[in-house]
Amino acid sequence: MKRLRTLRLESFGDYLAFVENDHSGLELTTMIDLLTTNKTSFFREAEHFEFLKNRVLPGLWEKTQPLRMWSAGCSSGEEPYTLAIVLREAVSDIDRRDIKLLATDISTQILAKAKEGKYDRECLNEVDPKLIHKYFSLVRTQEAKLFQVKDSLRSLIRFARLNLMQNWPMRGPFDVIFCRNVMIYFDKNTQRDLVRRYWEILKPGGYLMVGHSESLTNTSTEFQYVQPAVYRK
Repeated sequence: MKRLRTLRLESFGDYLAFVENDHSGLELTTMIDLLTTNKTSFFREAEHFEFLKNRVLPGLWEKTQPLRMWSAGCSSGEEPYTLAIVLREAVSDIDRRDIKLLATDISTQILAKAKEGKYDRECLNEVDPKLIHKYFSLVRTQEAKLFQVKDSLRSLIRFARLNLMQNWPMRGPFDVIFCRNVMIYFDKNTQRDLVRRYWEILKPGGYLMVGHSESLTNTSTEFQYVQPAVYRK
């Protein structure tokens, strides 16, 4: 409604016509930014990060091949930055290893915030103070404190815009994919197609993490159930 008022349009039909006739595609991007849900937090659904640290990473470190992870639907960046913290804490020689973390989202507006990597103190409530000191810099002390993610985390992550329904430019394969609280917004056929594509781009033995409010139980899939919201190829 705010966008309609800004454009001085009288109805949603008028707005849809406006979007369709905007051949630059800019208004479609704006519409997506306004429609998408971006709820997230650091260490959200912490069981996944514990599983990653205790069950997944130890086996991977025994091997010398590259490690590839994907945060699909990364929102404002809290999830990939949390993954980077877990990796930094778990792997002492991480800078000598070939480790990359891809973080994608459909919203250009929220991706810009993720790339900036600045968060109010309230956003860091679930982060151990020692980790805040280690991986964040205080950049504003007046009013609400503002913290900036340090380069030690940024160096592990590549942010990119991606519509999960379109072609994926990356080839993979990935060791771990986080797609949490994303598929709940899709219909069953779309969920099934997306799960199949995740299967195809994962390494044998790779893991798919979904949100705790999601399940592959009613989806035809070859994934092996490991524990709630964790599946293995």
